[in-house]
Amino acid sequence: MRQLVESGRLPHAILLSGPRGIGKATLAFRFARFLLANAGHSITAAAEGGLAIDPESGTFHRVAAGGHADLLTVERAYDPRRRRLRAEIVVDDAREITGFFRLTAAEGGWRIVIVDGAEEMNRSAANALLKILEEPPRQALLLLISHSPGLLLPTIRSRCRRFPLDPLARALVTRRLRHYRPELGQSEAEGLAALSEGSIGRALDLAEAGGLGLYRSVLEILLQIPRLDVLRLHAFADQLARADAEDAYRVGGELLLQLLSRITVCSARGQFGADEIIAGENEVIRRFADRADPARWATLRGEIVGRLASTDQLNLDRKQAMLGIFFAIEDLAR
Repeated sequence: MRQLVESGRLPHAILLSGPRGIGKATLAFRFARFLLANAGHSITAAAEGGLAIDPESGTFHRVAAGGHADLLTVERAYDPRRRRLRAEIVVDDAREITGFFRLTAAEGGWRIVIVDGAEEMNRSAANALLKILEEPPRQALLLLISHSPGLLLPTIRSRCRRFPLDPLARALVTRRLRHYRPELGQSEAEGLAALSEGSIGRALDLAEAGGLGLYRSVLEILLQIPRLDVLRLHAFADQLARADAEDAYRVGGELLLQLLSRITVCSARGQFGADEIIAGENEVIRRFADRADPARWATLRGEIVGRLASTDQLNLDRKQAMLGIFFAIEDLAR
């Protein structure tokens, strides 16, 4: 990215893609700080060829505080009526970019917009952004951050320089997790790192929500199929439905989807992993993969994604949603 600047070939739009929580936004803001700090200066190759700037500089502090006049961040906005973030980025958010780019750069350099969660734009917002990409202003840069770039309009993807970022190595996630959460033991940190699938952000979310315990509960319930322990299932659903358990409910749903993905892949390939994160994991995967073909597991996973999304968007009963998901898994596994 620095070489693009040094060579004078910086595009008008860059798409940073990859799994959630691996540092895409961190990189976007680091790059924005670098460009804004060097406004009006020629950037040439140097021995220290990174993107770091002095953390005591005015640019660093203004960007960190969200107060730099030449930087706009667009993401899902807060909905005061529902008292939560909106489910999508709406067209008014995208139109704000147009007005921002019409202004003259306050410090004589780039005007930069970071769209965090670009795949969360609704159709109208995506079309408004596309118009900007079709006729980009001079000295204007769009940094799009996407966890699922396949959900973006192909015409948007085709107009961006793409930087796909890989998941982090498990050992690196374990080290960073123990740095941020030193109270975790080594084995617990390793288990959370394995569940995170290369995302330090997700590993921290899992640690905060008690991810290993939730995953253990999911496996213990599924091991009872084809005869679900209804009392245990209701107790688990009650735990996730508490008013203070939104994060646990979200993480529990994500862990279920993650497990279903592994069941689908193993059913298709006929290969089963040797390493277990939690005891009984491989038994669940092997047993369920043998009970239905991969297409049916993939279809069920898609239905559960929709059910979880509807429950969140319509503020439905979380307990009933979780019970329905487990009963649907039981029906397919019989």
